Amino acid sequence: MEESSLVPLSFEITAPVGVRYGDRVEIRLLAKALDGGNPAKLTLACVARQAVLAIKSSRGYEREVADTLLARAEEKTDVIFALLVPAALRGYVFAEGMSFEGVHEMLKGIRKARGLVAGETTLKEVEPLLVPKITVEGFVEGAIVELIAGPFKGEKARVKRIDQDKEEITVELIEAVVPIPVTVRGDHVRMLEKGGGKSGG
Repeated sequence: MEESSLVPLSFEITAPVGVRYGDRVEIRLLAKALDGGNPAKLTLACVARQAVLAIKSSRGYEREVADTLLARAEEKTDVIFALLVPAALRGYVFAEGMSFEGVHEMLKGIRKARGLVAGETTLKEVEPLLVPKITVEGFVEGAIVELIAGPFKGEKARVKRIDQDKEEITVELIEAVVPIPVTVRGDHVRMLEKGGGKSGG
């Protein structure tokens, strides 16, 4: 067949809603030549796979939304396979599921769930959220911090030393009569003002 006589072929495939993992669609095309030559054959196939979908939730209620979804997923096992509640991204829960429609249906009636983000999220976009952020990052010696957990909660302190490996900060309480070093976890302090100094290592 001469190149000038080639005719472009276009077609549209509509898949049914409610696909399950491993479902397969196969399309076989057979094009017969007008001049009686050999027919051309083409087979197109696709297999259903899971997708990562982003769910919007009210801030501070991500865990509640995920727990309710998890309970529903345990009853209906072919819709959602995994859930992720990233601490670094508030207001979102990620679900690994088979279809947008299936996850959307399971979200109905869940308090504080605000719907699905249109489209699929890639694993590359989610990967950075899987790596825990170093809790002492951004703190420097001499900085003024507030203790937000533990027996000294609410006290102001000055950072004396930072241990990146253990993710701990040694501080001295500002209002203490005798300056006693106190070592706390990095997520137990909140930065108030940075002082001049060097970061720990």
